[in-house]
Amino acid sequence: MTAKVTYTGNLRTQCVHLKSGDSFVTDAPTDNNGLGEAFSPTDTVATGLASCMLTMMGIKARDLGVDLEGATAEVTKHMASNPRRISKIEVALQLPAGVSEKHRKMLVHTADTCPVHYSLHPEIEKAITYNWVQ
Repeated sequence: MTAKVTYTGNLRTQCVHLKSGDSFVTDAPTDNNGLGEAFSPTDTVATGLASCMLTMMGIKARDLGVDLEGATAEVTKHMASNPRRISKIEVALQLPAGVSEKHRKMLVHTADTCPVHYSLHPEIEKAITYNWVQ
């Protein structure tokens, strides 16, 4: 088992990673009857894409001897209705400018083929931008 999720009432859950004991709360968003005081479940999915991309890039960068520490990703999630679902995820990555063009291409390919990217429904639009600016 990977995690335990407990419904704590008032449209909120407590999520615990069993191996580490690390935890986080989810809350229904305000546009869906919630308080919006924490990540919503769909926020975690969208954010998971960016986290996976940076993690996989970090593994590849380590193998290449490239330092990506401090790289960031800004995530914007778009919802659709009937049925309510994620329709688009925008990820804007801010990456070190000093990375060579050869390594940039390898890192972008690695990010674009991360497990979460492959796990998302193909109808979810993924708008990814890579900004080599830091």
